[in-house]
Amino acid sequence: MKLNQLKPPKGAKYKDKRLGRGDSSGHGGTSTRGHKGHKARSGYRLSFNFEGGQMPLVRRIPKRGFIHLKKYKVEIVNLNQIEKKFNETEEVNIEKLKEKGIIKKGEFVKILGEGNLTKKLNIYAHHFSKKAKEKIEKVGGKINIIEKK
Repeated sequence: MKLNQLKPPKGAKYKDKRLGRGDSSGHGGTSTRGHKGHKARSGYRLSFNFEGGQMPLVRRIPKRGFIHLKKYKVEIVNLNQIEKKFNETEEVNIEKLKEKGIIKKGEFVKILGEGNLTKKLNIYAHHFSKKAKEKIEKVGGKINIIEKK
């Protein structure tokens, strides 16, 4: 037997219903959709959480926790990134961090103490970790905290 000789068993394949082809077809008129209503219209689609008019699960279950409406993303910068990209004479601020591609938006920037710092730098950011503060001050650098808007 060859692949081109294979055929499905009798009764396994049948023609699709041809809807809306006149009353004599048996599927004319309402085209098996019943009378009127949302489901009878073209473009009908149920929402993923529709439960037949029953209160959806998402709305039945009690909500937990707190959702902050003024959510902001803190961008993290490590000292080793600053060490690689900045010279000793440069000032490290949000605009320069964006220029050098270390951060993207710069809404809020936090400096973390990963890596070593050997350069005496003047750093401006919204937050500093304890480890980062210690390392910057140990080298003789200066920390400047930017106030949040």
